[in-house]
Amino acid sequence: MHARALVLLAAVCFGTTGTAQALGPDAAPLTVGAARIVVGGALLLLVARATTRAAAAWPRGELAAVAVAIAVYQLAFFAAVDRTGVAVGTVVALGSAPALAGIAGRLIDKQPLTRRWAQATALATAGVLLLTLGGGGASVDPLGIRLAVISVSAYGTYAILAKRMLKRGHAPERVMAASFSLGALLLVPVLIVGDVSWIATTDGLALALFLGAIPTALAYVLFARGLKHLTPGETATLTLAEPLTATGLGIVALGERPGAVAAIGAALVLSGLLALALPARARTPRFASAPA
Repeated sequence: MHARALVLLAAVCFGTTGTAQALGPDAAPLTVGAARIVVGGALLLLVARATTRAAAAWPRGELAAVAVAIAVYQLAFFAAVDRTGVAVGTVVALGSAPALAGIAGRLIDKQPLTRRWAQATALATAGVLLLTLGGGGASVDPLGIRLAVISVSAYGTYAILAKRMLKRGHAPERVMAASFSLGALLLVPVLIVGDVSWIATTDGLALALFLGAIPTALAYVLFARGLKHLTPGETATLTLAEPLTATGLGIVALGERPGAVAAIGAALVLSGLLALALPARARTPRFASAPA
């Protein structure tokens, strides 16, 4: 399957998270996020053991950094949303991720930045802004903004280092399994300290298993397979299908009714994703070689 299609499918899986939490039991977001990574890490280990064989030796430093980045990304995002609300936290974290990941990939690993990527990112990011802030009533908390920036920085670190391991010949399933299982170990204290009584209920167990299986294990295998052939910037832009999916599920499953501004935002996100995902008619020139 085409690499961009794989990432888009991963983003659709990511977008089910909010609806699943809304339909599940009342639980602290931090414990839900930690449980998601623990269950997902365990499932990824099972998949990797069943489908792949060990290849080159692991770069231990980079693997440890990826695990820390996953833990920080998860906790900082949920903390940011708790401090400054879903709308602002989503805009800062998801909206800035493509630009930051693209620039970081360019500076660190000399990944190309194309006009096509820039145009698609601008459209999709503007769409996310309208999609999430269109309803108004958003609050801005300085600490929440900083936490969202920390979250997206950790995401960019994770994407770049995961890309390096994929380029060294490690299978996508093994990269995700190693990264998320180590990240899960770092998040175990959150489950020990927090209230996890919700997991003991039928709905709570179903929520933890769903979040671990679909928007984590399945989604990140698809994500890694796509990332293997794309730049971190392109991958981050394509994952902006996540809030678009979340909005659609909110309408269908939760009865939400977004306004006209949000509808325009959804159209912009879709336009940006199509601009990047559809095959180009001609080779897109890099910024470095573009005419003045």
